[in-house]
Amino acid sequence: MTPRVGDRVGFARASRVPLWIHSVSVRIVKEAFLGAAGVRHPRAEQPLAVWVRIVRAAKWARPADLRRAFPDVDPVRVGSGHTVWVFNIRRNEFRLIAAIHFERQRLYTLRFFTHAEYSRN
Repeated sequence: MTPRVGDRVGFARASRVPLWIHSVSVRIVKEAFLGAAGVRHPRAEQPLAVWVRIVRAAKWARPADLRRAFPDVDPVRVGSGHTVWVFNIRRNEFRLIAAIHFERQRLYTLRFFTHAEYSRN
């Protein structure tokens, strides 16, 4: 198995042979925020739990990897010039906005809206 960008590789001192290869899964920052969103919007609770399971198991090196897991995710450039990602939850009934740092395997939950709230903002 050939290491990819983001893989951590350790080597034996004498042989320089890989001892282990570890591919890091995506870490969700502020995951409790999603639990609170599920409490506020009970219809979103189960779809959010599924979303969390998918993200925790993911190993996204670039946006194309993200799109394989979530084909309808949309990138949006915000006023700061950064890109955030808008996920449709429960068939577009809710919107989850997150910032993703692919190189660090971190996903930061930012906002959770109903579709109507998202449209107003």
